[in-house]
Amino acid sequence: MRCFRADLHIHTCLSPCADLLMSPKRIVERAMVKKLDIIGICDHNSAENIQAAKNAAAEKITVLAGMEVTSSEEVHLLALFDKIQDLLRLQNAVYAGLPTDENKEKVFGEQIICNEFDEVLGYNKRLLISATNLTLKEVIDEVHKLGGLTIASHVDREIYSVIGQLGFIPEDLNVDALEISPNNSRDQALKKFPEIKKFPLITSSDAHFLQDIGKATTSFLLEEPTIEEIRMAFKNEEGRMIII
Repeated sequence: MRCFRADLHIHTCLSPCADLLMSPKRIVERAMVKKLDIIGICDHNSAENIQAAKNAAAEKITVLAGMEVTSSEEVHLLALFDKIQDLLRLQNAVYAGLPTDENKEKVFGEQIICNEFDEVLGYNKRLLISATNLTLKEVIDEVHKLGGLTIASHVDREIYSVIGQLGFIPEDLNVDALEISPNNSRDQALKKFPEIKKFPLITSSDAHFLQDIGKATTSFLLEEPTIEEIRMAFKNEEGRMIII
């Protein structure tokens, strides 16, 4: 086993709130400069730039197929998979639950689909910034059914987090881990929200700009950079672990 340094929450230019320079190619190049071993591409309610990121990485680093889903309660949840095909099944359910309104680019920003060469292939016209009609529990259950990992996003933030939106962490919240934003250290977050200590905790950048990639990372002791190995690390199984 060896140490893998990961940033599991990065947005591309497909997310309307991300900088237009956040192309898959530039993200991979920046991640390599920051000496990351694993990155998670997690755009809002869509996975249409995942393949480009995997192509750009060309096995130089591991790109996990991810999505940041907004539940009906407006809670943000990271869904991570090894295989794009499994994530695309989740995308179908998310797309079916989004409003039928089109994105207003002048208000929310462009949602750019591109390839691994920085060429624009088109624009996603869905209102990706919106919440789906899927509840938090329904999203978690669907991700687990498809074999993925669920991580509650930036739990220390006042908005779009499970604590910020619900005011508490439900007893039956069946996520695999909680994410702390770059705004707080692990110790600061535990002091503010002691109830999070019963969950595995990670930190990620939630990068919307190239300079923020790798701003917050989590290191794992794993045999290989896969979802199953990370799942085992969350459970401290067979020597796999989160390295603080």
